[in-house]
Amino acid sequence: MYKKVRTPCIGVCSTGIGDDVCRGCKRFAHEVIDWNAYTEEQRRIIAERREGYLANAVRSQLEIVDQRLLEAQLRHQQIRFDEQQNPYCWVFELLRAGASQISDPADYGLQPTVQGRDASLVELRRRIDEDFYALSVAYYLRFVAPGLQSA
Repeated sequence: MYKKVRTPCIGVCSTGIGDDVCRGCKRFAHEVIDWNAYTEEQRRIIAERREGYLANAVRSQLEIVDQRLLEAQLRHQQIRFDEQQNPYCWVFELLRAGASQISDPADYGLQPTVQGRDASLVELRRRIDEDFYALSVAYYLRFVAPGLQSA
């Protein structure tokens, strides 16, 4: 049995200023507006899409080399994360909570990829968020916007 899908809203909504994709949660404007009317299955589909994009964005910059250490550190640091999500999403929660306070990613079971090796964790967090947004926008433009225009 699945647990209830919570809103991914992080309180930084840009759909109110005209963005088709929210820069905060990366949902599409109509998903933000209609969220409370969606069924759990509809919410789960949105959550799975977002999770896949976020995991890919994180994976391009950081590799999990010790998942048990990552999980132990998240619990020790009292950082909220969804155990049912892809562990690469946990990494983003870690970076959001304290990228500037982590001196050695290895202490958290992480190592930078070739692409991420040249940057601080604060910079990696920015890149990941940027890539997550870009993936969401690309999907929106390719698959959602054309359907909205013909409706």
